[in-house]
Amino acid sequence: MRFALGLEYDGSAFHGWQTQTGGVRTVQDCLELALSRVASQPTKVVVAGRTDAGVHAGSGGNYGQVVHFDTMVHRPPRAWVLGSNLYLPPDIAVCWAQAVQDDFHARFSACARHYRYIIYNAPTRPALDRTRVTWDHRPLDVLVMTTAARSLVGTHDFSSYRAHGCQAKNPVRTLHRLDVVQEGPQGNIVIEAVANAFLQHMVRNLVGVLLSIGAGERPPEWARSVLERRDRSQGGVTAPPTGLSLVGVEYPPEFGIPPKIAW
Repeated sequence: MRFALGLEYDGSAFHGWQTQTGGVRTVQDCLELALSRVASQPTKVVVAGRTDAGVHAGSGGNYGQVVHFDTMVHRPPRAWVLGSNLYLPPDIAVCWAQAVQDDFHARFSACARHYRYIIYNAPTRPALDRTRVTWDHRPLDVLVMTTAARSLVGTHDFSSYRAHGCQAKNPVRTLHRLDVVQEGPQGNIVIEAVANAFLQHMVRNLVGVLLSIGAGERPPEWARSVLERRDRSQGGVTAPPTGLSLVGVEYPPEFGIPPKIAW
């Protein structure tokens, strides 16, 4: 039987999602260990999208990340949720579980991913939210950042906005939304990015360019100019991982994900 899970996590103390050599702490290792204890047998998961070290998933109690796994063990969805959370550390929580058809795939069935980047724009650094926001002390012009962001929406070759080590064979992605919003006159600046899929470091590189433009270091036209060069060396600085969260993964409606939780 194949199950899908929705989960949230605070990425501050993890070396990213994916299992790595050297015994470093990863979200995948913690989740697979918990599921294996619930199943009483080794259990491996497939994830919708790998997140970097320091990147979070979820938003205020809502799931952000989605995985699937196959098992011969019969457990009701509630048991997978409560059992996993019993064995998970405090910075990871499973929000829901659902049996799915065999053709569901957490990564390849997804039709969109939604990331949120939060910028604390103030003269002094934050204390309470220091792991959930990126601090930028420069005065940032939200209207100029919005203009630059609009020029990037659509289907493009995003080679200039991916990591040097990105292994994706095709750099073309469809960016459905890239919105820049300020929460109140003196509030955080929030960047919402929705695409069919993202390249490695793509969101952080998009934000890095928008921050330079917002600070007045570059004109708004620079965002599009970087895109058209299709050369990462011509791009801007990669923004820090703090402040970035995967807040949702969208699937075709026939999969019924996320489910309506009845318990």
